[in-house]
Amino acid sequence: MSKEAIKGLEPKLVWEHFYEITQIPRPSKKEEKIRAWVREWAKKHGFKYKEDKAGNFVISVPATKGYEKSPVVVLQGHLDMVCEKNKGTKHDFENDPIKIKRENGWITAEGTTLGADNGIGVAAGMAAALDPKAVHGPLELLLTVDEETGMTGVSALKKNFISGKILLNMDSEEDGVFYVGCSGGQDTVGIFDIQWTRAKSGNQPVEVLVTGLKGGHSGLDIHQGRANAIKLLGYLLNKLEFPFQIAQITGGSLRNAIPREAEAVLLVNPNDINKLRKQVKEFVKNSLLEFGKADPGLEIKVKKLNDKFSKAFKNDFEKKVIDTIVALPHGVIAMSADIPDLVETSTNLATVSMDGKKLTVGTSQRSSIESAKDNISASVSAIFKLAGAKVSIGDGYPGWKPNMDSPLLKLSKEVYKKLFKKEPEIKAIHAGLETGLLGSKYPGLDMISFGPTILGAHSPDEKVNIKDVAKFYDLLKGLLKKLAKK
Repeated sequence: MSKEAIKGLEPKLVWEHFYEITQIPRPSKKEEKIRAWVREWAKKHGFKYKEDKAGNFVISVPATKGYEKSPVVVLQGHLDMVCEKNKGTKHDFENDPIKIKRENGWITAEGTTLGADNGIGVAAGMAAALDPKAVHGPLELLLTVDEETGMTGVSALKKNFISGKILLNMDSEEDGVFYVGCSGGQDTVGIFDIQWTRAKSGNQPVEVLVTGLKGGHSGLDIHQGRANAIKLLGYLLNKLEFPFQIAQITGGSLRNAIPREAEAVLLVNPNDINKLRKQVKEFVKNSLLEFGKADPGLEIKVKKLNDKFSKAFKNDFEKKVIDTIVALPHGVIAMSADIPDLVETSTNLATVSMDGKKLTVGTSQRSSIESAKDNISASVSAIFKLAGAKVSIGDGYPGWKPNMDSPLLKLSKEVYKKLFKKEPEIKAIHAGLETGLLGSKYPGLDMISFGPTILGAHSPDEKVNIKDVAKFYDLLKGLLKKLAKK
């Protein structure tokens, strides 16, 4: 459907910008094409802009006439997107546009992530800059890169890149909610030197694929009780009651997504193929008792392969890999004692990959308490070390501590109530927002985060609610007008 999907939708300026953004490939760390588009957009509309070495932009938008002396407001979003697709979907995220479609009041994509995270926020900021009906003081559009794979863009921001002291982050995914705090995060990676041996003669290569899971955002969805494809594969391999060799094992693709699929190539005596199928069937049956409500689509497919494999993992190494996957924690570690229903600390077993010589297991930890984040990372590190892996721990990023006395929060609540005749919800989020780093780099920033309803972020199920986009934009304009008149 593509452009037909947005035909007739309001606010027109937001949807037109969002459509243009979806047509430009923008994987994390490969934002060259979207950055070129942003430059041309700024030049076309006569806006001055700065671009730093990392690829971040700040675009200066003059105030509505009469509001030149109002406080500068920073509108912030990120340019990159998570690139996930369903198995069997043909899509090159570095070259192909996203194919969008409209379904039952939502905009979604055909077999891939949509990129509403954070394309819709960027589109709203650009629309507000051009909308003749939007009343605002001086604006700074702060557009960052590589948010999704480590926040390296915002980490690279220098002093005085922005001048505003009020910041509206538009990277939240729940209508009617102002977010005032977020978790910090970091990655903990285990790297194994693969120990190979000869493949046993006469064994049959068999692909075992765990699939059909929902996956989702490793922060926002971690409390949903969804299955982890890598964990399930590890549990299955640990339970098989006949000899086999592992020739390959992979799973997941992104550090900040719960893995939806994982697969292993096993070398199996042909006489044991039926045993394998029977044990897989029983394993799926039992797993559905555990995860059936959260992940009813679970399947484990067993397929004979014609490929030839000359080598496989040594027995001891095979056991270490399986034991590591089984031992690594995944999911909620602790809930907040201060904010109801808020996950305080979690860990995600995210990826398993091979390059011939190395096997790499990627995990990510989140917490709104720095020491708790460090402690769960230490637990994961200890498991890797006991298994003989080398450990790499990322620099991570800080959390954003809620300020319930924020003047911006007070004003935002007033605007929301006046527009929608009800009180907004005030929440903290178990995910990394760039506000944590922005607050550490620019002390004194008064910030909130908000956005329309987006479901299934970081997965091919991602969709954004059409009606909520209109509400989101009305709220943005209402806030800008109130701040301009402040």
